[in-house]
Amino acid sequence: MRPTILATLAALALTALPATARPVPYILEPAESVVGFETDFGPDLITGDMPVKTADLILDFDRVENSQIAVALDVTGAQASFPFAAQALKGPKVLDSASFPEMSFQSTRVTPQGEGAAVEGLLTIRGVTRPVSLDAMIWRQKGHAEGDLSQLTVRLTGAVLRSDYGATGWADMVGDEVRLTILARIARVD
Repeated sequence: MRPTILATLAALALTALPATARPVPYILEPAESVVGFETDFGPDLITGDMPVKTADLILDFDRVENSQIAVALDVTGAQASFPFAAQALKGPKVLDSASFPEMSFQSTRVTPQGEGAAVEGLLTIRGVTRPVSLDAMIWRQKGHAEGDLSQLTVRLTGAVLRSDYGATGWADMVGDEVRLTILARIARVD
């Protein structure tokens, strides 16, 4: 199992980072990243993913609370495990990609939590903005030396209720809760 950065934060801060560490900007590697989702479809699951349009990340390994995340997703590029589900997902009864082609998240607070962090922020879907909380874990990418923070993998997990955003189509067949798993590879901006 790969060690988490937050679990070894003290050791890394002492051995790998300068004494005056500060927030560091990172860029997303979109080809190596995926925003995945799943929801109930009767006894089955509908799974899918959505491409990232933009992502701005600032990580502070000394003071996690100074970290910031801003992400925009391309709703028009959403894919689902069933072809008709992708069409319905982007249609006017669910995400309405013709009127709302983008979904966004802006962090408002990041706090240490166990071996990871809790990321609170504002999620905007269909023009409706609501608070959401995600759990975050960060790892060094495979093959990188201990203390090398140049390339990282971030995993964010959480859930939202689609009805909170007016995405209520096919409520008799599709579950209200949408579970999110976001895997992002990021690289430090030098």
